[in-house]
Amino acid sequence: MSEISAIDAWEVLDSRGHPTVCVAVETAHASGRFTVPAGASTGTHEAVERRDGTARYRGRGVRSAVAAINDELAPIVVGRDVSEQRTIDEAMCAYDGTETLSEVGANAILGVSGAVAHAASNALDTPLYRYLAPDEPGRIPLPMVNVLSGGLHAEGGIEIQDFLVVPIGAETYDDALRMVWDVRQAVRDRIVKEGHRPLVADEGGFSPPMNSIDDAFVLLETGVRDAGYEPGTDLSFAIDVAATHFYDEDQDAYELESIGKSLCPTEMIDHVVEWTTRYPLVSIEDPLAEDDWEHWIQLHDKLGDTVQLLGDDLLVTDQKRLERVRETGAANAVLVKPNQTGTITGTIELIQAAHRAGFSTVVSARSGETSDTTIADLAVAFDAGQIKIGSLARSERLVKYNRLIEISRERGDEVTPFPFH
Repeated sequence: MSEISAIDAWEVLDSRGHPTVCVAVETAHASGRFTVPAGASTGTHEAVERRDGTARYRGRGVRSAVAAINDELAPIVVGRDVSEQRTIDEAMCAYDGTETLSEVGANAILGVSGAVAHAASNALDTPLYRYLAPDEPGRIPLPMVNVLSGGLHAEGGIEIQDFLVVPIGAETYDDALRMVWDVRQAVRDRIVKEGHRPLVADEGGFSPPMNSIDDAFVLLETGVRDAGYEPGTDLSFAIDVAATHFYDEDQDAYELESIGKSLCPTEMIDHVVEWTTRYPLVSIEDPLAEDDWEHWIQLHDKLGDTVQLLGDDLLVTDQKRLERVRETGAANAVLVKPNQTGTITGTIELIQAAHRAGFSTVVSARSGETSDTTIADLAVAFDAGQIKIGSLARSERLVKYNRLIEISRERGDEVTPFPFH
């Protein structure tokens, strides 16, 4: 196709104002750019970012990752054909030599990997989703949209990290966005009416004062009805519990300060199951700690496959952990984040492996996002089925929703039906 002639990398700021890596890959007739996201709620087992660890930016600078790209990865990549995505990704990973990409840095390697993919699609003058697709691209993914936030995304309040709405009654992407917009505005109106400021957290979800987890569910349910919809029929709920972050390993307990309770794992399971009986909850992400395999299995046994049990910290977009989930039955769905695995190739392989194993997939953004839209194209290219970008707020979120609007104009507006309804 075309040889890579140059690579350049530099430090930019993400949606939280923290440094991250931007990479440009050049060929004789095309170029590609990718900006790396970062998470606040990170799993122990995911690929490791390279940060400077100096006083500058309180240790969060990425000049060392930028230097690694320009000085170490560029000689490996320059001169290769830009279409050789797998070969390039494998060469960078081999040079790093660690399972977590901690030597060079996953943010450095992913930056180059993503930029190569964009340069290759631009060299062919074809959209990224068509270039990446192994055959015919898939449908528009059903959006899971953040409306309320707590946990690490809101720095206080209730422990549950995200409360989302899933427009299960939508047949088109336009309908899905409109329904979610209606609910989000109704929730905002209710927050203002109760005398609170409609402040938003990292991913654009509202973070009003809430005394308990049930308060959030009730506010969401009220918002759906205020918007003129029926909970459980038109829109259902999803939550990201991010339980690892309030799990006390020494006590083997989940510390829910918002309700004044310390729950053992079996009590936490009962609590989660109760939520599914009281509210139209169809997807639950990370309801237990990332290495509590025994109780994940027990929870899945209790819920069956009537609810999407979604592994994020449990799986960290990792093939070996996916295989363990397949063998044990610990979950039935996989959250997919490119920066957890560190390459475009690794992300693609994980989606394909999950589908072969019968798991549903949800391509996901991070709390520290950028204006990069790659995940929207990835979700369509591999028929992921669902996408989790954040709320209908903040430009780093909206640019991805808008990219899906662009793709829907080319592919058709039909969204993928929710698999557990």
